[in-house]
Parts: sequence; structure tokens; C-alpha cells
Amino acid sequence: MESIFSPCPPRPTSDSSERTTVDYVPTQRRQPAKQGLEFRILGPLEVRARSESIAVGGPRQRAVLAALLLSPDQVVSVDSLIEQVWSGSPPSTGRTQVAICVAALRKVFRAAGCEQTVIATVTPGYVFRSDSHTLDTVTFARLVRAGEEQARRGRLAEAADLMRDALGLWRGPALSDVTSNFAEVEVMRLDEERMHAIERQMALRLELGEHDALLGELTALVQARPLRDRMRAYLMLAQYRSGRRAEALETFREGSQISVEELGIGLSTELQELHQLILQDESLDLAAPAPATAPSSQEDSWSTPAQLPPGIHGFVGRATELAALDQALLGRTEHAPLPVGCITGSPGIGKTGLALSWAHRAASHFPDGQLFIDLQENGLPLHPREVLHRFLRALGTPADRIPVGVEECAALYRSKLDGRRVLITLDNAVSFAQVRLLLPGSGKCGVLVTGRDGLNDLLESSDTLRVRLGALSSDESVSMLRSITRDSLTATDPETLRTLAALCDHIPLALRAAGIRLQSRQHWSADDLVARLRDPEQRLAELSHGENSLRSRFDRCFQNLSTRVAAAYHRLGSIDTPEFDLTTGAKTLSTTSAEAEDLIERLVDAHLLEVVGRDAWGGFRYRWKELLRFHARAAG
Repeated sequence: MESIFSPCPPRPTSDSSERTTVDYVPTQRRQPAKQGLEFRILGPLEVRARSESIAVGGPRQRAVLAALLLSPDQVVSVDSLIEQVWSGSPPSTGRTQVAICVAALRKVFRAAGCEQTVIATVTPGYVFRSDSHTLDTVTFARLVRAGEEQARRGRLAEAADLMRDALGLWRGPALSDVTSNFAEVEVMRLDEERMHAIERQMALRLELGEHDALLGELTALVQARPLRDRMRAYLMLAQYRSGRRAEALETFREGSQISVEELGIGLSTELQELHQLILQDESLDLAAPAPATAPSSQEDSWSTPAQLPPGIHGFVGRATELAALDQALLGRTEHAPLPVGCITGSPGIGKTGLALSWAHRAASHFPDGQLFIDLQENGLPLHPREVLHRFLRALGTPADRIPVGVEECAALYRSKLDGRRVLITLDNAVSFAQVRLLLPGSGKCGVLVTGRDGLNDLLESSDTLRVRLGALSSDESVSMLRSITRDSLTATDPETLRTLAALCDHIPLALRAAGIRLQSRQHWSADDLVARLRDPEQRLAELSHGENSLRSRFDRCFQNLSTRVAAAYHRLGSIDTPEFDLTTGAKTLSTTSAEAEDLIERLVDAHLLEVVGRDAWGGFRYRWKELLRFHARAAG
């Protein structure tokens, strides 16, 4: 494992030819492409032509441009732009408005004298062409790579200068003036790469003996990021080497207290070892960054992962869905597109249960292993970088060989999986942006994704089967109840069990909760539980126990809705019947039919409402699951 006493590890460079040609040429570092435009997103969004800033329009145009700049030379679909710009609540004219924004941006660029293509139309959307222009994120990455190369060659001062120049491109938080919240994941990635470059520069300057000069900078950095262990280690080293041993020990004590208070855990083993060395007054010299060497045999090591959790007890039914997944993900030819199964449905409907059941059945078809991860941890989405780090370690990659940059991690991940047959199960995905970098490049692998919404772009990016899960049948629900209670309900009247299943809306998680209630309260009969569930005010509470309860699942869905859609969810829950038409919905929401339809369709997309047909005038009819309606009524 990489030691925190060593300099922050250099980022591996995937292109060996680039490694051998980059050299230290200060006068050529930041020259923009001739006659092209200069785009800046490492701070407020800015476009410059011939060193002069140019206006690029209002918030919507800036959001569209930002979305394209975050994925240079990659096609961003119109649907993705709509979702990103309007944050889940787009108008019906969204596609037209995106086209208008792109046309306006092109006009601005032409007026600035730019003759080269900036935004090209490529089905199914648009792409920012970077070849004739400069983009500060690209320049930043290039300077960091050049700095790493100089460090490998032992040119520490030049390496530190290049890191300083890379960090000088930052003018504040990335995209700080773009109001749309779509860029959160990418902004987090950029900020992490900035912090890595800062840490790398600190390590180099410590190696150059600048301990006293670094004290102020490191103190401020630790105050801003108190949970960042490596930065705290560098501050302790700088303090110790500057003759401030007591301050170094106090820095450790403060960090330990903060870690316990905020995370409930102590500091890392590496920091504790550093603390002991300072207590013992040991010499703490940092070794120079190692020169470039041939890749070690460890880089090519392979570990076969077996990460599938146990299958869900009491899983029943879903024969049609299992057969569809068999057909889509098994028996592919070597050069077929990557097969992906995307399982969607309302909260508690059994998406994870189906994924695990199929994955265990199909495991023998993937002899190189099975990767599994829940993409939401403690209710918060995992960053793709964290997932890639975990997967790479599971595949046998030594920790000190894992790149810091998320794109480099993804490239190494795809290389590791090339030619292998590995099943990757991505549970509880919140968006395509979270999943995109986790898809292998090989058609020999298979991918299972579960989620509720936000995954439409996945259908366009690969050979994807979409499985929409509905409620279980009455017979399947009764079978599930019997299985969970280990057949203790054998003597129970079948009609009582069907009534109990109906009160659970035939939702697997609710049925499981009912079965567990009967198991834990063995003096209750099924009739007793039915009587308690007949009270609408108590039904959801009776079926919500434990950390992963039905109510907590519903709560998470509600919290992920935009403000307008969440308000509509609450108000529509007040309708007295589970089924309603658009006219009733518009009246309840006190808005027009068009606006009501847009809001209701957002709830349909989130699998919180179902479309059940059309009325006599051709309008859609919608239906609540009763448990969701009770939750919506209480939400606010």
C-alpha cells in the first residue's frame, strides 16, 4: 500500500509516446491556438478571442456551452442537454430551446471572428471541437502530465514550476457562475484533480527543502480541507522540519479530534505512524520521486473478483424478465456491442432482487469474475472515481498504480477488462453521468444497471435492454409471503393472504416487510396484520421498519425531485382516488393542462405514477400505488 510519507504518487500516463516527447519549455506552455478561441471553465465560464473576453449570452446559453465544454470532443445528446440545463423540469419546447441556444452561441463565435468550427451537430446532439481552440481543462491536464514527467527525470524544480503553472489556470471554483446544478459530478472531479496537483506540488517543494516557506500555505489548505490526510501529513512534516515539533503534534491532535467528530473514526494508519515517528524524533526525509521505469509486473496482475452479495430471500416470479436478460446478455459473439441490461421501476419494486437473482444464475458465464457496487452510499451518490478505484483494486491493481484522474482511471479499467468476461452490476444508479465511465469497452463483458430514472442516455450509448418492472401478480405475492414466513402461513385462508398482498400493493419490499412483521410477531395472525393495514394513516408506518424501509426508499425518491415536481407530487397525493385523469390533475395543481401534463409525466418518468390508458377524449389516465399516494399526501 502506498505510504503517506512518500510524495503524492504521480499520475500514470497512458500514452507512452507523449511521455517521451514532453519536455520543460516554459515559453511554450500556455500559447492559445492561432485564431481560435480560448475557453475557460476553471473558474467562472469565460470565452476569449484575441485575449479579449466576449459575452456568450444568458444563463441558458452558458449552461449549454458548459455542458459541451465538460465533454470536449464527445457527443452530448440533446436529451442530455435538456436534462442538464433544466435540472429535471424541462419545458415541452426543450429541444427547440437547445437548438436556439446553440445557434446563438455559433453566432457569437462568428461575430468574434472565429472561422473554425466550435460546436458541430452530430447525431444525436452536439460536440465541442477542441482541435482549433484552447480549453483550460485540457491545458491543465497537459501541464500536470509534463510536471509528472519532469519529476520522473529528477528535475524537481522544473516539475514544481509546471505544477504551479497548471494551478495558475484556476481562477476560482469551476463553473462558479453557471447556475444549473447538472455539473456537480464533473465539478467534483475537476476539484479533486486540482487538489491532487496541489498535493503533488507540496510534495515536490518539501523535497526541495522549502519547509519554512510552505507553512502558511499548508496551514490554510488544512483549515480549508481538514479531512484530507495527505495535506495534514505534509503540514506536519513541514512543521517538524522547521523545528516546530510541538506544532506538528498539535496538528495531529486537531485532525484526530475532527475525524472522530465528523466521521466517527480515527485518523488513517499512515498518519498515526507519522505521529509516532515525530514522537520518537525520527528523521523524516522524503525520497525524491522515482524516475520513469518500465511498468512492473504488478501492473499486469489480475485478481478474479466475486463481489455478488447473497440473493434476496423469497425472490419469486419475474420469469419473463429473467428470460429477456438471458437473451440480451448471454451468448454474444466476440465482436458484438457491449450488452447492458437496465432494470427500472418504482421504489421497492424489486430491481436489486431481480439483478442479483439473474447475476447468480449467470455467474458461470463470466469466468473472469463479478463486480458489484451500490452506487448510493448512505443515501448519497458515489462519485465515479471512487467506484473505479474500488473496482481497480478488486481487479488486482496495486493502490500506487491507480491514477488519480477519473478519465485515466476509466482508461485503465477498460484496459484491465479488455478480452475478459466479467459481469458488472451497478445498483441504484442515479444518472447516466454516474454510469458512463463504469462501462467496459469489451463486448465480452456484461453490465446490469438498476435505477429509477435519469438513464435514458444509457439506451443510446450501448446495446441496452430496458426491463421495466411492475408489481407482482396476486399469486406471486402470496408465494412470496409464504416463502418469507417459511411456510408458517400454510394454514392461513388464501383469501386473507390475497387481501394482505393487495394492501401491500404487490410491491416486493412491502411484502417482505409484512412477512418479517409476521415472523417477528408470531402471536399475530395474518388477519391481525390485515386489520392494522386497513387503516390508511398507519399502513405505510406498519410496513416501514429498519434502515432500508419502504418509507426511507420513498423519502429518497421525493428528495431527488425538483422543487416543482416535488410540490406536484404532494398535491396530487391529495386526490381521493388512486386513479385520475389529466383534467383532475390540472385542477388539483391549479394550472393549465399542458403544465400539469409536463409535471405528471415527470412523476411517470420517476416511476412514481403509472399510465393506465386514455379517457374518452384521448387524454391519459394515471394511477397511484396506494402506498405511494399515502406517502405523497404526507410529504411536503
